[in-house]
Amino acid sequence: MPFRQRMARHFGDSLSPEKAYLSYYDVLLTVEDIKSLKNDWLTDNNIAFWEEYLEHETLPRFPQARIILLRPSMTFLLMKEPDMRHVQAALPDFSKVTHVFLPINDNRNVAQAEGGSHWSLLLVSVLDGIAFHYDSLGGANYAEAALATRKLGTIVGRQIRFINLEDSPQQENGSDCGVFVCLLMRHLLVKRLLVANAREKVSMSMAGKMVDSNGGRKEMLKIIENLRKEGERRRSASPFTSTKTPPRIE
Repeated sequence: MPFRQRMARHFGDSLSPEKAYLSYYDVLLTVEDIKSLKNDWLTDNNIAFWEEYLEHETLPRFPQARIILLRPSMTFLLMKEPDMRHVQAALPDFSKVTHVFLPINDNRNVAQAEGGSHWSLLLVSVLDGIAFHYDSLGGANYAEAALATRKLGTIVGRQIRFINLEDSPQQENGSDCGVFVCLLMRHLLVKRLLVANAREKVSMSMAGKMVDSNGGRKEMLKIIENLRKEGERRRSASPFTSTKTPPRIE
């Protein structure tokens, strides 16, 4: 059981912000995560959940796809751990992977895994040796994304050219960066990579792409609520069903 979940169960309502809201595969969303998703800066958990959702609800329909959605914690490890042997042991096998999505955070404090104040998205085409950086706040995460590109290049054993896309859609406030990452990730995955012919050149530019951040937040919240209801129905219909079958409510 995850540490935060054990603590929440032990102390009960005294840790209400950390109270489990939805357990979905490897992600435990808390009440605090849901509050952030409604109108604040997205947490690592929010973005990890979205990646889990795409991985389990979208990617299985494309069994030939060799795409990895790297979780924020793994991207943080890649960027901050100096011993690349430890990094390589923790990361997935990239030997047959064509593309990797990496949520980039500007956290510079290795002692604080959920620090930082800005998210951006890095899409690496291992196949072509090119990394595309989508930053909704100008070039705020340029240095971090370039570092992640170099580190990933070391892992996959090839040099990767870094491109900061200056025509990326831009946020209009200080809290929507994580939502932009999630929505652009899905668009690039579903509308570009998964539908492309193997011989087709796919444009990675997001010029002119409109991002409805408020609508994105509402959609993600609706997905979470539907998963909670689905979990409740399963528990009600079959109270002795194994809790190994996600989603489940803690």
